[in-house]
Amino acid sequence: MRHLLVLNAGSSSLKFALFAEERDRLRELLRGQIEGLPRRPRLEVDRTVSRPDGDDGAPPRRQRAAEHSWSSDDPQAPRDVHAALDVVMAWLQQQVRPLAVRAVGHRVVHGGAAYAAPILVDEPELAQLQRLVPLAPLHEPHNLEGVRAARERFPGVPQIACFDTAFHRGHAFPEETFALPREFYDAGVRRYGFHGLSYEYVADRLAQLSPRAGRGRVVVAHLGSGASACAIRNGRSVASTMGFTALDGLVMGTRPGQIDPGVLLWMMSDRGMDAAAISELLYTRSGLMGLSGISNDMRDLRASPEPSAHEAIEVFVARLVRELGALTAVLEGLDALAFTAGIGENDALLRSQACARLGWLGVELDAVANAAHGRGSDGLISTPGSRVEVRVIPTDEERMIARHVQQVLAQSPACDAERAEPA
Repeated sequence: MRHLLVLNAGSSSLKFALFAEERDRLRELLRGQIEGLPRRPRLEVDRTVSRPDGDDGAPPRRQRAAEHSWSSDDPQAPRDVHAALDVVMAWLQQQVRPLAVRAVGHRVVHGGAAYAAPILVDEPELAQLQRLVPLAPLHEPHNLEGVRAARERFPGVPQIACFDTAFHRGHAFPEETFALPREFYDAGVRRYGFHGLSYEYVADRLAQLSPRAGRGRVVVAHLGSGASACAIRNGRSVASTMGFTALDGLVMGTRPGQIDPGVLLWMMSDRGMDAAAISELLYTRSGLMGLSGISNDMRDLRASPEPSAHEAIEVFVARLVRELGALTAVLEGLDALAFTAGIGENDALLRSQACARLGWLGVELDAVANAAHGRGSDGLISTPGSRVEVRVIPTDEERMIARHVQQVLAQSPACDAERAEPA
């Protein structure tokens, strides 16, 4: 049996998933993460217990398989992505025998103008991707470090980068450009959009659940610490709330979303802030955290009695509703609305608050189904009479990456389809 390993390396975590290739199906075996890098690392692994037969898109049932924490002064504790990957592989070798990694897939946030599809990564490609780091400084350096760590750990095994921007490539020029001199567009200053792996998975899943809606006009709201929304027509992205970087659009955990650029000019002229100070403010001290002064976690804000927590949620919902309306205008109507990611999947009250303001579109929410995250496994939370289907669809970026890895391996003559590295 051959395996595909999926890695998502971040600033303080390494997420992973292991899939077995079985004929025409991908069977998830394990997924987990080492979080808390570099000071207090913690390993959490979930074993996949079951997945509905014949339904490769339905969420599997998982149970906790391992937990381990290291103290801050433990010399054996992993402190970076390379060490974290060694820990993960040692654990996988104990649990999966024989472990034969055929290829490794990586989430890479920004693909810039050059990358519209997953690619095999070699040293020249790594050098090109390194040039995109300033466009996604919170994510890209760590994504690429994960690629480097895996190349060292698995010499000769194909490493495949899957881009969060790729799903949005092909937008019409008016949706992709800023109203700046054309030289900037030619230099790559464009609206790229992000969370593309999530949107691609949700669009595929919606087409399985409701073919009519999947072929129609859909808005997906990916709501988490990073948040955005995407307009999709016939399974393809046509517009996104995120732009040149992952700062634009909706209010996020620590990022402000859309902001008048004149505010940034004022910060420079009146407050004397330089680019580094403004970057730190926009990426780490804004959004829900900045508005509330309490937390960037929606659960903490829900539990807080402080007025600022309530106000932060109000701003989050107001911006979401405004952007959902704008994307509906781009689509010239709406057939389906899907909520996904941490907040979108788990905060029933937020879904209710947003949908209550979309009644003019014909959105009617089923309160009981919404509280239960959908009727059965289809995630449907709208009433039978609603003109717009509303669903909660758990995202699975790791599975989407694994699918892309299979496609690249099948299409590339440089990859030996039978090659697998015993780990």
